[in-house]
Amino acid sequence: VSLWMGKMEPEGQWWKSQLAADIHQALRIKELKLPTYHAHSPQIGMRRYFADLLAVLSNRYQLCPTARHLAVYLLDLFMDHYDVAVRQLYVIALSCLLLASKFEEKEDRVPKLEQLNTLGFMCSLNLALNKRDLIKMELLLLETFGWNLCMPTPAHFIDYYLHAAVQEGDLHNGWPLTSLSKTKAFMDKYTHYFLEVSLQDHAFLSFRPSQVAAACIAASRICLQISPSWTTVLHLLTGYSWDHLTQCIQLMLLAHDNDVKEANKSKSSPSPSHVSLQPQAHASPSLATSSLQRQQASSSQQLLLQAGAYPQHSPALSQLHMLAECQALGPVGSRDYLQPHHSSLLSASLPASSFPSFPSLASGLCGLPLQGPLSMQVGVGAEPRHCVGLAYSNGYLGSHHTFTAGCFDR
Repeated sequence: VSLWMGKMEPEGQWWKSQLAADIHQALRIKELKLPTYHAHSPQIGMRRYFADLLAVLSNRYQLCPTARHLAVYLLDLFMDHYDVAVRQLYVIALSCLLLASKFEEKEDRVPKLEQLNTLGFMCSLNLALNKRDLIKMELLLLETFGWNLCMPTPAHFIDYYLHAAVQEGDLHNGWPLTSLSKTKAFMDKYTHYFLEVSLQDHAFLSFRPSQVAAACIAASRICLQISPSWTTVLHLLTGYSWDHLTQCIQLMLLAHDNDVKEANKSKSSPSPSHVSLQPQAHASPSLATSSLQRQQASSSQQLLLQAGAYPQHSPALSQLHMLAECQALGPVGSRDYLQPHHSSLLSASLPASSFPSFPSLASGLCGLPLQGPLSMQVGVGAEPRHCVGLAYSNGYLGSHHTFTAGCFDR
């Protein structure tokens, strides 16, 4: 169906369609059911390392952003509810990457077992995965998440918001845009840069995924000195006002300022071989920060009234504003469906010998105490496992289908 949609409508028109709006609204409802992240992991100090590791592996195997973000999110949730030996975190991280790629990617892009075993850190740690062990680890993860991998991340929203990130009426340093296409290209690079920034710090898990995606757009507009920083079109499309985003934007601009300082240090260093992988800033750190402060001081004047280039049905504005109001202060409490007490895969149904390549897993994995009552999300049997299989670019709004065949037969 997605291929048919791609042939029938140009990309720009597809983003404005009723179908795209419906998918976006479905994802916004889905994110309300996401489990609460508590940052309880004893290994939280290594969280950045493993997030970077998954990002590197995703780039190596050319996985889409949604697969990369879902893999890190699965690892975050698992670490948040279980105390796992550091050695076993490598195995769990790879299993999260495989599950996420199977859910989001085409089957031929899913990393193969022999590829993973040849990774340098696997050899240095003397770790080796076999097919049986990998299946059991994936089953453990799936049971932990209640067999629900349909968990939206910021990457699932970013393309939908990005198509409206730059408009002809925008100004650059107070002047009309000289090239709309070039500005959109810079916007795309900066937005995906901030999207990766959101992976590196678990503080962004305190915001809704759609809120992080919207903040990526706003932070990019600040760095590119595009005014106003938040328009009526973006407000109506995302359901978020400027006040809903300022806290998240501040975190992103702080990370951006640090990257700019590191880039400036690398320029002044005598080593010519060091190349910064981060996009260069068009604005100085102080300019980006002061720009945000000016936006906060005049938040009531941020919205620029523009022509209605997007349909009014995109997406059920009254519902989105209601969602925004309940999301402004962070995750909805007591939505956890993770089951640290339900460890049948570790004890009852599977003996410790089921993990011959890493025998310490069964003894090194234990549930962490949770604050407040624990509830379980019950999935409706008739609901498709992949939630939304149609889209135009990557992920739920992507141009390819996900594949279920052969998931455990590689």
